Amino acid sequence: MNFRIGLGIDFHQLVEGRDFWLGGIKIPHTKGALGHSDADVLLHAICDALLGAAALGDIGTHFPDNSAAFKDIDSKILLQRSIVLIEENGFKVGNIDATVCLELPKIKPYVAEMKAVIASICHIETDAVSIKATTTEKMGFAGREEGLVAYANALIYKI
Repeated sequence: MNFRIGLGIDFHQLVEGRDFWLGGIKIPHTKGALGHSDADVLLHAICDALLGAAALGDIGTHFPDNSAAFKDIDSKILLQRSIVLIEENGFKVGNIDATVCLELPKIKPYVAEMKAVIASICHIETDAVSIKATTTEKMGFAGREEGLVAYANALIYKI
């Protein structure tokens, strides 16, 4: 089998007056991520990891943030379209391992639901999706709750 690994990373500023979307679900919080779409950093990092593993460019290449077609789009749609792209190129997802860096909200209560959403879209079992969280111990923009970042690794394989 032909295995490939991709790495994705995404950052977004946190602001008041926006919904907080992470891993395809809306999480109650006083702030939300600012972006052209729903600004789901986790799904964006996963898209980049998958597209990168398949050598298909990045999320901005396929879903530019200056296109009206993607204004306020649900990032689950972007992930679905990324899956279609890699499958059209003969690949399937093996597993996804992701880490989110933020102080608040605490995401542990939502991880199982996020894993289920991502696994369903990616056509894999939930035990092939790992979502972890860490803080930056109050350091930097994430520590000051000005923003958040997500990292994702994806393994894909040739069908």
